[in-house]
Amino acid sequence: MNLTTTYLGLKLKNPIVPSASPLSYNIESMKQLEDAGASAIVMFSLFEEQIEHERSEMIHYLTRDADSYAEALSYFPEVHQYNSGPEEYIDLIYKAKKSLEIPIIGSLNGISAGGWIDYAKNIEEAGADALELNIYYIPTDPALSGKEIENRYLEILHAVKSTVKIPVAVKLSPFFSGLSHMAQQLDKAGADGLVLFNRFYQPDIDLETMEVRPSVLLSTTQEMRIPLRWIAILYGKIKANIAATSGIHTTEDALKMLMAGADVTMVCSALLKHGPEHISTILQDMERWMTENEYVSIKQMKGSMSQKSIADPTAFERANYMKSLHSYK
Repeated sequence: MNLTTTYLGLKLKNPIVPSASPLSYNIESMKQLEDAGASAIVMFSLFEEQIEHERSEMIHYLTRDADSYAEALSYFPEVHQYNSGPEEYIDLIYKAKKSLEIPIIGSLNGISAGGWIDYAKNIEEAGADALELNIYYIPTDPALSGKEIENRYLEILHAVKSTVKIPVAVKLSPFFSGLSHMAQQLDKAGADGLVLFNRFYQPDIDLETMEVRPSVLLSTTQEMRIPLRWIAILYGKIKANIAATSGIHTTEDALKMLMAGADVTMVCSALLKHGPEHISTILQDMERWMTENEYVSIKQMKGSMSQKSIADPTAFERANYMKSLHSYK
């Protein structure tokens, strides 16, 4: 049984890749992921705010006696408990490359081009095999047009690609008005991979304290439907690799994403719930299912249920909408 696949120019032993999560905060837990069968690991994200915080602190100490720095730094979140400051992050990548045999993919999270350039290069120099750009941007300004938002993504990609030689993937949200067009624009701009999709964490309101509070909810299998649709639509239309993420919990979820056209399936919530050993369960069940259904390789099944491959391509479009509604009993 051949489970190998290729993602961002990396030949991977299987398509199961842990996405950015607390499981990459230290070498021990990353080693557990590798031992369980992970084919690569996406590091937890280094946030643009952390980079800017470090720069602000440097300016503070250099100029604190010159009455030239009065801004408060308390706005920025405390991150030291995660050992995730910029310098520690770079050092962790370096150590991970020394300790693990599987590829390590760095992750940068932010919304501007300028804040990332130096650290993209530092991540490359630390030995990372590739880089994921997690452009976590919520456009709240009504004066900002859709075109301007798209250009921001393209500018960030161009800036990073012009700085590093390692492959670069872009993690997208599903909220573009013309998602297929945006995917093609990023593809033309040099993205080596697209990760579909980012999950924006939604705020909640505490009725006791009357405060807006952050709330992290782990994904459910139902959330895989959106990336499944768009991966199936984009398969064969772009040169960039496609990574599926959001809602992948079981072997069945992973198989569906691969059949839609994904090169790899990224897992997070399921590992936080069940531990790194859940990767072994997924892989064992995947081999069993492939044997029972006479598949000999991941390559054989990839894209077999994409829009370009199925008998009724409209199944992924509006034409199936009324049929779906009437199918509910």
